[in-house]
Amino acid sequence: MKKILVIEDNLEVRENVCEILELANYKVYDAENGKIGVEKAILIKPDVILCDVMMPELDGFGVLKILSKNKSTYDIPFIFLTARIEKDDFRKGMGLGADDYITKPFDDTQLLEAIEIRLKKASRLSQPFQQRYQGIQQFFSKAKAQEEFEKLSRGRELRYYKVNDIIYSEGSESRWLYFVVTGSVKRVYMNDQGKELIVNIHKTGDFFGYFPILKKTPHVDSIVSLETSTIRLIPAKEFRMMLFNSKDFAVQFVNVLANDAEETELKMIELAYSSVRRKVANALLLFATEKNENRLETNTTRENLASSAGTAKETLIRTLSDFKAEGFILIEGKNIVILNKQRLQYMPH
Repeated sequence: MKKILVIEDNLEVRENVCEILELANYKVYDAENGKIGVEKAILIKPDVILCDVMMPELDGFGVLKILSKNKSTYDIPFIFLTARIEKDDFRKGMGLGADDYITKPFDDTQLLEAIEIRLKKASRLSQPFQQRYQGIQQFFSKAKAQEEFEKLSRGRELRYYKVNDIIYSEGSESRWLYFVVTGSVKRVYMNDQGKELIVNIHKTGDFFGYFPILKKTPHVDSIVSLETSTIRLIPAKEFRMMLFNSKDFAVQFVNVLANDAEETELKMIELAYSSVRRKVANALLLFATEKNENRLETNTTRENLASSAGTAKETLIRTLSDFKAEGFILIEGKNIVILNKQRLQYMPH
């Protein structure tokens, strides 16, 4: 049974919310002010926290700030209950890491839907990255699928790209399935103002460019080389033939499509709802590479990190400075050394 903590100083509102949640089969705890709420959150470790903004002893912003700095509570979904809808209050709460705002008065359905959404998201994000996305390389882990791919790729054209070379651009014809032999590339979308959003990084052993081949449509994204890279080109026609003629190959490829779609959905959810700190943390991890067993580094431009986080470069730099001050990272010129990977992975939403 999921646990919900309700922090609300108004007795009537608090009892009403608790009753709704109990009828929905949640285990409910309550607190009449922010100070008691913090103590109960640390003790109980609820699955979701509902918290009023304006309270005696300690207001909702103070509660969120304290809990976001506590290792045992920083990743608990946090929803504000408030009668105030001023833009500054909203910005302040979301900047501190709040997951959602529910404005009073609200109906039962609105409250329960908001909680359900946060519980589902928390469950998915709590899974290790490799469980959520097994990677294109694992797609070919089965012997028969691997054998089929080797036949498909043998003797195919290799092309070499320098940093920032465009491999294909939005609107171009989908003629090839691409395989990264060495190096890495970024998958980007451009908005109407020409602003770049990085949605994925493809590294050595990864494939890309398969969606438009299956749909027989032009590319809707662009691929740009992040470093000197070697890419193998497999004709789209032969790739489609392999899918139709090899059951092992096709079954494994369906798994890739499902994982890819889920990963993209998670990325969009993060960009829409997560705090700036969470988005910057995800960008650092997306670009991270292991230099050795004890050193994890992000070696890319600040522009790429900002594009991946969906934020302005100035905001990114301020957030990186905060992470450095908190001991999560070490900045060495262009390189960023990740000192606390776990804290970045589970940064409050």
